[in-house]
Amino acid sequence: MNKTPLTITGAEKLRVELHRMKTVDRPNVIAAIAEARSHGDLSENAEYDAAKERQGFIEGRIMEIEGKLSNAQIIDPKLLDADGRCVFGATVDLEDMESGQTVSYQIVGEDEADIKENKISVSSPIARALIGKYAGDIAEVQAPGGIREYEIIEVRYV
Repeated sequence: MNKTPLTITGAEKLRVELHRMKTVDRPNVIAAIAEARSHGDLSENAEYDAAKERQGFIEGRIMEIEGKLSNAQIIDPKLLDADGRCVFGATVDLEDMESGQTVSYQIVGEDEADIKENKISVSSPIARALIGKYAGDIAEVQAPGGIREYEIIEVRYV
């Protein structure tokens, strides 16, 4: 099975979520199931059904996170030595060639991608266009509205 790249921050967020699910969410849903059982007939008990459904979700998510963490290749962007090249974990400053607008993105794993935090998935079209390029290069990105061109201003490993 292939290793899944994760930044240190992304791995830590998954560990925190896993800990919360095991120590807070799982015990809460077990208590909710016990409470619903005490109400009697389970065949028409909506609270019991909802608690069991929630338990299934929690157990599934715990397994998913454990699988991702066990299969993760954790990368510290600060330790990268890519000679100025765009790689996983790098933060890239771009300028839209058409509008002149500048933006910064960090290339991260799929689970940690969040456009509000300027973190883009390594498998996104813009990240795929950036990987392997250097500052000063032009990246052509296939966007829904057509091809967009971005000049790479700077590549940082922070």
